[in-house]
Amino acid sequence: MPTGMGSTFWKRTLQACTLAIAVCFTMGASDAGLRFNDLGHRLMCTCGCAQLLGECNHVGCTESGRERAELSAAIASGLSDKDVLDSFARKYGATVLAAPSTQGFNLVAWIAPFAVFLSALLGTILLVRHWSVGRAQQPAETHTPEMDALRERIRRETDAANGGF
Repeated sequence: MPTGMGSTFWKRTLQACTLAIAVCFTMGASDAGLRFNDLGHRLMCTCGCAQLLGECNHVGCTESGRERAELSAAIASGLSDKDVLDSFARKYGATVLAAPSTQGFNLVAWIAPFAVFLSALLGTILLVRHWSVGRAQQPAETHTPEMDALRERIRRETDAANGGF
């Protein structure tokens, strides 16, 4: 088999894989039902139930039906996902967003958990090193005749050598 045919095969295979990946990523991108489901899970119901808008199911909720209708209308009007989320945040406040934005002060909500974890990890490592260095610097037990005599005297006086009290 000539090398030209082999390279053509691999070029065609690469093109087919690229096309398949592109189709997978664009599949459902324009489907209103999928967008509604996606955006409904990125918004919170404002009735106070602390559930996602797409899953608010408590009896007598006065807010979720109206908000879902607003969401459907916004999707039907052709707004982008970012515009829909921004309009809900303007109307209901930033608490309607299920996850904080990655801009401004809200970025702290994304960074803080990792920073706290890394700080705790660093503190633990430093504490363990401090403990282990403290142990390494302790003087070794000395076996001088004076210390041995003192130990023997303590054993005799406490009767520890005979095992009795």
